[in-house]
Amino acid sequence: MMPERIVYLDHAATTALDARVLDAMLPYLTSEYGNASSIYTLGRHAMQAIDSAREQVAEILNCRPTEITFTGCGSESDNLAIKGMAFASQKKGNHIITSSIEHHAVLHTCQYLERFGFKTTYLPVDGYGHVNPDDVARAITDQTMLVSVMYANNEVGTIEPIAEIGRICRARKIPFHVDAVQAGGSLPIDVAALNVDLLSLSAHKFYGPKGVGILYARQGMRILPQMQGGSQERGKRAGTENVAGIVGAATALRLAYEDLPQVQPRIIALRDRLIAGVLTIPGSRLTGHPTDRLPNNASFVFEGVEGESILLSLDLLGIAASTGSACTSGSVDPSHVLLAMGLPVELAHGSLRLTLGKDNTEEDVEAILSALPGIIKKLRELH
Repeated sequence: MMPERIVYLDHAATTALDARVLDAMLPYLTSEYGNASSIYTLGRHAMQAIDSAREQVAEILNCRPTEITFTGCGSESDNLAIKGMAFASQKKGNHIITSSIEHHAVLHTCQYLERFGFKTTYLPVDGYGHVNPDDVARAITDQTMLVSVMYANNEVGTIEPIAEIGRICRARKIPFHVDAVQAGGSLPIDVAALNVDLLSLSAHKFYGPKGVGILYARQGMRILPQMQGGSQERGKRAGTENVAGIVGAATALRLAYEDLPQVQPRIIALRDRLIAGVLTIPGSRLTGHPTDRLPNNASFVFEGVEGESILLSLDLLGIAASTGSACTSGSVDPSHVLLAMGLPVELAHGSLRLTLGKDNTEEDVEAILSALPGIIKKLRELH
């Protein structure tokens, strides 16, 4: 039996499509169905919509429209940036620097490149999940051709010192890629101020459609395409453009930053109430930095319980949340992020991530604060 109402606290995983975004997309799903590569009127309308979307995104990122490429998702944007730069630059160097807490879209891409002779340095983090910029500087060699560090961690919400790392890379003339998928829509993404050369975003993280990613690549960055076919996206990404999705992505990004001054203070207040309430549970601990974290992220570990059991118990009450553990082949592996931060395996197993959105209410927060202490107590008794 389904609960009467879903309390959705997993906005780091995905967000609901904003009704205003859907309205912007609808013409390109119905009457304006042209292929942007066609020269007749319907095709020109489609290309004009893409050009307008590119200009909107460029304005927010403070870059040129020609520096924006639309992809199929955030993971593809990460892959295109890292593989594209690596294969285009392998005559200059074969060394990549990243952090040990990156999203798997970055970590697995670096591991893939190692099959082709590339070498990766995986930087450590401190107990809060921060990358030390000095570690980046020390890791750079004459073979380093790319540094990739995320803007904010998707599990624990810690914000990285991107501008400082970018200054180091700029001084050493090393291209700097930032996975900003979790930061888009909630943190500043002015690429000039952040000193970044490449930056990845995903529309469905800020109330846009699934299946659309964005890659900023500063002019002069040589990227080898990872999809062969037509000459779409200035030769960087072959395939007929998802016009409706691209329009939706640009609209969602614009609305997210227009709404930010009104939305974010309320979300921060809800987050802080959530953190304070959860930490009254015995054997609970906040993960990530206490203040230098994403505005909507509250992440915890609990002694003596499994994260997956917490999720299943919450789900029965109509509360959607997430854990840092990954279930594979019937076994639950602890989060690589929490282990890199120095948490013991048994504690890392008991992780819970609660991520708020613009439609969450005080009642939602009280619902989980009412339910969670009893769930934790019951699971410990069963353990």
